[in-house]
Amino acid sequence: MATKIQAKLHRCKSTKTTRPTRTSLKHSCENPRGLTDTHAEGGAFGAGPPGSRLGQGSEGRGTPKMAASMCDVFSFCVGVAGPARIPVEVRFVSSAKGKGLFATQLIRKGETVFVERPLVAAQFLWNALYRYRACDHCLRALEKAEENAQRLTGKPGQVLPHPELCTVRQDLHQSCPHCRVTYCSAECRLAAAEQYHQILCPGPSQDDPAHPLNKLQEAWRSVHYPPETASIMLMARMVATVKQAKDKDRWIRLFSQFCNKTANEEEEIVHKLLGDKFKGQLELLRRLFTEALYEEALSQWFTPDGFRSLFALVGTNGQGIGTSSLSQWVHACDALELKPQDREQLDTFIDQLYKDIEAATGEFLNCEGSGLFVLQSCCNHSCVPNAETSFPENNFLLHVTALEDIKPGEEICISYLDCCQRERSRHSRHKILRENYLFVCSCPKCLAEADEPNMTSEEEEEEEEEEEGEPEDAELGDEMTDV
Repeated sequence: MATKIQAKLHRCKSTKTTRPTRTSLKHSCENPRGLTDTHAEGGAFGAGPPGSRLGQGSEGRGTPKMAASMCDVFSFCVGVAGPARIPVEVRFVSSAKGKGLFATQLIRKGETVFVERPLVAAQFLWNALYRYRACDHCLRALEKAEENAQRLTGKPGQVLPHPELCTVRQDLHQSCPHCRVTYCSAECRLAAAEQYHQILCPGPSQDDPAHPLNKLQEAWRSVHYPPETASIMLMARMVATVKQAKDKDRWIRLFSQFCNKTANEEEEIVHKLLGDKFKGQLELLRRLFTEALYEEALSQWFTPDGFRSLFALVGTNGQGIGTSSLSQWVHACDALELKPQDREQLDTFIDQLYKDIEAATGEFLNCEGSGLFVLQSCCNHSCVPNAETSFPENNFLLHVTALEDIKPGEEICISYLDCCQRERSRHSRHKILRENYLFVCSCPKCLAEADEPNMTSEEEEEEEEEEEGEPEDAELGDEMTDV
């Protein structure tokens, strides 16, 4: 059965959703929220607003202003030799929008524009606590599809047909010999050790509540309830990466490009993440963060203003990542060539499986986390996007795919709204974007709808219900004590 916390999470959603179809259910790797399509293309923790664009820096607050070079921008793309192999370029758009990403050649509908790995990524802490097992480095789901289905349905005897379609290789899994965190492969274990894990490994103190990192994580869980949109460990891995790096300036330069918020904007972002009493909570987190991770080369990040800048960075630039071995299995089933009767039987089984999951677990299907992607962060928002982000490889590799033909010189835009939110009124879309990304959209769709009514009757009814209802976290805090 669903836990109390999972049942309660549905009340925290900012928009209503209808019962999902199988289409929305089965594509959970493209959708960090799984069942409801929330945050599918960016959502509350999507690509980031125009103000955070490449090379803008954060002069005078938190980190030095250091523009990333073009080589740095493309250096995290996968499967290419350099920027010349990627059909895009970064250009300055305007003082309001900052940088943007533009096509340098014709990109056909359905083509992959680029594939990128994050600078850093981390699983959400509540997600991990509730036994969503993911590689500690790349977030690849570690459960086999059948194990995943058994846990999500609450049925230990649940059996999946075509088990050979599951691609999880548990024989390749490895653990850190000191703290026992699990990785999907030796490559991920070594990559983590080389980048940040030497600093963050708690060794035999993994379960010691008095360890500084454990105190920090517990404090974060106590102030940032699900549905999660960020993780303090993403910030911790940023610091640890710089501490371990031989070329510290390069990493500081890469992280600094994301910071470009005024003090007022940062407060709004922190407020969104931590709630009404964020100042006291933020100071507690800063003290614990400093105790666990202080680094002289990053001393400004540990000041009150600098720490707030880190929150602004993570809150507006962190891209949601969702992985699921079950989703991968469903995709593989869809690709099978079957007789019509066998296809109907398999589809019926999968439809019922997702109904059972929804009844037992709710909307939370995936291993969830967030990451910072340097090139993807250059993509501006449009309510009529010509590209979308997804994670089809069941790990943190982000794919940007063209939704239509994109001509040379045309800007490549993704949406920070999910597909349901994009169908709402202009007023409603602007409200979501202002609250989460602090900008007003002026895309063609918004300009064309400038004279339309502010809200539909359904949206007015929803706002009235929200105003009359209790605060969204009124009961949630009590439920957390039951964990």
